[in-house]
Amino acid sequence: MALLTCEHLAIGYGTHVIQQDLNITIESGDYFIITGENGTGKSTLMKTILGFQKPLAGTITITKEISSHSIGYLPQQNASLKDFPATVREIVLSGRQGNLGLFPFYTKQDKTIVLQNMQKLGIEHLADKSFYELSGGQQQRVLLARALCAAKDMLLLDEPVKGFDAKITQTMYEDIEQLNKNGMTIIMITHDLAAAERYGTQVLRLTRDRSE
Repeated sequence: MALLTCEHLAIGYGTHVIQQDLNITIESGDYFIITGENGTGKSTLMKTILGFQKPLAGTITITKEISSHSIGYLPQQNASLKDFPATVREIVLSGRQGNLGLFPFYTKQDKTIVLQNMQKLGIEHLADKSFYELSGGQQQRVLLARALCAAKDMLLLDEPVKGFDAKITQTMYEDIEQLNKNGMTIIMITHDLAAAERYGTQVLRLTRDRSE
């Protein structure tokens, strides 16, 4: 089943077109990878899919079976988050905010989902630790767990291993691969062509010569 379809999509800012005439179909269970050089619109495409900015032309259709509250998003690492004064549990729990609706309190189900996602990523023992006390790799796993708390159908990841050493990178890739094997549809941006070939069910390579 197609979860997301882009037809003749153009992306960019104002009147500046970065990419145009993109035609994409993402099926349930896909591991869709977006790669390309800096400046080719990878993050812009992801933000447009998420609705953070409008397409310049064309259409994006998301199946009615999923909603914005069932899509998780892990943006590129933000240096300002590294010193965030909250516990791991509080940060992961914040991923459930989109599901609160009119009821302003987290439910028992929310807390169960938080624990399950921390367990999936092996960080449940860090639940009461301050986020700023963690290593970079641990922080990224916490942010991935938070994204998972919002993700029921689809998870979007923007350079999730950027800046990490080979060991942490491989561990993160293994975690994401397992999520995909368990049924999560993944859309991931990466510069890592080897990872794209290894993990991707579809690979979209953006190039500069398509932008004008």
